[in-house]
Amino acid sequence: MRLVASDGRHFIAKQHAERDRYAGELHAYGAWATHLTGHVPELVGCDDATFTLLLTGLAGERADIVAPGSPEEELAHHEAGHVLGKLHRATSVPQGGAVGAALAERFQRWIDRAVRADLLDAAEEHLLKHHAAILGASHMDSAVCHLDYQPRNWLLGDTFGICDFEHMRRDARVRDFARLEFRRWQSAPRLRTAFFAGYGRPPNDAERRLLESFGAIEAVTALVKGHQESDPALSAHGRTVLSRLT
Repeated sequence: MRLVASDGRHFIAKQHAERDRYAGELHAYGAWATHLTGHVPELVGCDDATFTLLLTGLAGERADIVAPGSPEEELAHHEAGHVLGKLHRATSVPQGGAVGAALAERFQRWIDRAVRADLLDAAEEHLLKHHAAILGASHMDSAVCHLDYQPRNWLLGDTFGICDFEHMRRDARVRDFARLEFRRWQSAPRLRTAFFAGYGRPPNDAERRLLESFGAIEAVTALVKGHQESDPALSAHGRTVLSRLT
């Protein structure tokens, strides 16, 4: 909900339906927003009883309404890469095995949910388990990640803004590229180029291989959530990504 104070200042009141999402976003503003000063709203207040955050309003329009194929879209991806690079560089921890092991464990739980819902055939289940094993055996950089980094959460104005931090946590750094890789860049590789020009460097060969395994996570989570929420578009996205991996 957008609010306007008597002095003309704009605020956003954001109410969460779930305590965990509220607590996650509240923690993100307290712990990590300082790395993104000027690009994120400021936390003004919160109400634990109603899971509500009061945030300053950022000027600008959502990047997902920019015309596909336009110069504005390419610039948005460049700026998105630049801002995400600031967050990752400020919070990066060199390669370690704990991140991959934790990811593989969470991934396996999603696979189990998909199997119970009869959303996978035997070959698809085997493929996903293969990617879970790859992640479990991998050493990878970690960083504080947004984990829903895509144009609907970007604001284009005088400065580039990002919002919606309820998923933010320390995770595999490369995973923050997965939504873009499998939801937009496949059909528009120039946007990938623009993003990594802003980010500072493209993924290396090992990181590109890891990104395929993160695509497997993208596929199974979309299938499960699409099934649970009766969302045919999300289910179709999961099928598309899974077909590409196959």
